[in-house]
Amino acid sequence: MKKLLLCLGVIGGMIMAASCAESTKKTAKTYPVTLMTIDPGHFHAALIQKDMYPKVNPTVYVYAPDGPEVDSHLALVESYNSRAENPTHWKSVVYRGEDFLEKALQEKKGNVVMLAGNNRKKIHYIKTFIDAGLNVYADKPMCINKEGFETLKEAFAAAEKNHVLLYDIMTERYEITSILQKEMVNTPAVFGQMKQGSPEDPAIVKESVHHFFKYVSGKPLTRPGWFFDTTQQGEGIVDVTTHLIDLVQWAAFPEQIIDYKTDIRLISADRWPTVLSPQQYRQVTGLPDFPAYLKGQLNAEGSLPCYANGQIDYTINGIHTRVRVEWAYEAPEGAGDTHYSVMKGTKANIIIRQGQEQNYRPELYIEPAEGVSANALNGPIYTAVLGLQRKYPGVMMQRQGDRWHIAIPDRYRVGHEAHFTQVTEKYLRFLEEGKMPEWEVPNMITKYYITTAALEMAKQK
Repeated sequence: MKKLLLCLGVIGGMIMAASCAESTKKTAKTYPVTLMTIDPGHFHAALIQKDMYPKVNPTVYVYAPDGPEVDSHLALVESYNSRAENPTHWKSVVYRGEDFLEKALQEKKGNVVMLAGNNRKKIHYIKTFIDAGLNVYADKPMCINKEGFETLKEAFAAAEKNHVLLYDIMTERYEITSILQKEMVNTPAVFGQMKQGSPEDPAIVKESVHHFFKYVSGKPLTRPGWFFDTTQQGEGIVDVTTHLIDLVQWAAFPEQIIDYKTDIRLISADRWPTVLSPQQYRQVTGLPDFPAYLKGQLNAEGSLPCYANGQIDYTINGIHTRVRVEWAYEAPEGAGDTHYSVMKGTKANIIIRQGQEQNYRPELYIEPAEGVSANALNGPIYTAVLGLQRKYPGVMMQRQGDRWHIAIPDRYRVGHEAHFTQVTEKYLRFLEEGKMPEWEVPNMITKYYITTAALEMAKQK
């Protein structure tokens, strides 16, 4: 009887092992992508998981030092799991420890590394995981200074050699007014040709205003203390400007390779601080006081000048361009982060406005260029909008005196947080195809050349 039981036990164990092996094999086949989230210190890491993806393993491996940052990340992911409407079902397998990086490299439980956190460390993480043969999906900015830019170029070269994909998260390409602005700029009957502009009157202007204190997924956002140390977070001129520069290249020169060595000329760059009081710092970080690494940066009043603002003037393929970013502490009542953009053509200017007149919601306008009759544009705009309606049913033109407002149905206004799902779905398609469009990598390199070279220029000034 004992021999029989032993035999049955061995057979049972073999069946279970075979079943487990088959399950693992099935999981690998069903989920070709498994995420490893490394040292999440920014809420964008969790926003990637606000929705589920059919080809992404619901088990995510998180490696981080112990502390409030990883706690906040896990809490935000869990809030998506527990929400009443369309809950997610992510499972976080967490390793906490100072040796988290070595542990992640040793275990390699995923094939896509998600990075969103301390920007000074990020470029090191990027190069390390690319060298290890893993795909990297990184929040912006991927580098924040000249030295980081050189490492980034090496990382892209290593990615090509190792047949992996390195990509940054450009959510603003998925904002509907940016999409429609691009469509109109590339409709010659409406826009004409891009003007060359001048340093005083650039042909392309993109401005963005952001706020330190804001709400994410309905709750006040707690920033990590290092967020206000520009040696770790990066100055404003190398941070949000990545979105603006990306939109210039994507909209004005779609699917074209932009070579920073031949196609870009920096003209000027400026930087200036937003000053945070001790009370504001406590409110947005939850910390009792400025940490030691910020004490030496305080002014005579004990407040922190944070160099979060910047402007870059440059030419791209000879077109004068300006990008500008500003950070205030908190938005006015009913407002949020705002975007302003104008692209000037020989026939019309295509403009995004998001001010009080627009109830702080981005709206798209078409205005005749100087010397062009508004009536002459009416027919071409009507024809262009009919074309847009094939892609975006419900989009309409509304004439307002000598300008046109492009009315956009609310169903296309999905919001900033939803754009993270959209860009992630695009990256997953790249992974499935094993490649990205040929212009993506050189244009990312150009983008980070502009930001880091402009920082050097602004500091010298």
